[in-house]
Amino acid sequence: MPMKDFRTLSVWNKAHALTLCVYKLTESFPRHELYGVTGQMRRAAVSIPANIAEGCGRSGEGDFHRFLSNAMGSAVEVEYFLLLAKDLLFLSDMDYEALQRQVVEIQRMLGALVRKVEAARIRRQAGPSGR
Repeated sequence: MPMKDFRTLSVWNKAHALTLCVYKLTESFPRHELYGVTGQMRRAAVSIPANIAEGCGRSGEGDFHRFLSNAMGSAVEVEYFLLLAKDLLFLSDMDYEALQRQVVEIQRMLGALVRKVEAARIRRQAGPSGR
């Protein structure tokens, strides 16, 4: 898969939107959590679109696959931090549910993209005959 403009990927746009929401919502978290839950959640959220973008800048399917896998790991990490923030009463149930839906959608989209990249890599390795 050749280098691709990450901004054309729906999953990157959704991950970027999630990151913006995480930043906005964490502004109200307690100040003493700036280097705790706030910082960790922001870092994990930023990591999703950043890994997608970096993967798009690589030339091979293997590299792209690896960065998409990293993005998936970060999405799962965000999912946990959302639960933690809700349980610590930093997030309302309504905000939690909205962000949780976004994260799950991003995870599904990343999974589909990983499968597509993997299939392309297998086809390329099989050669022109497809076998």
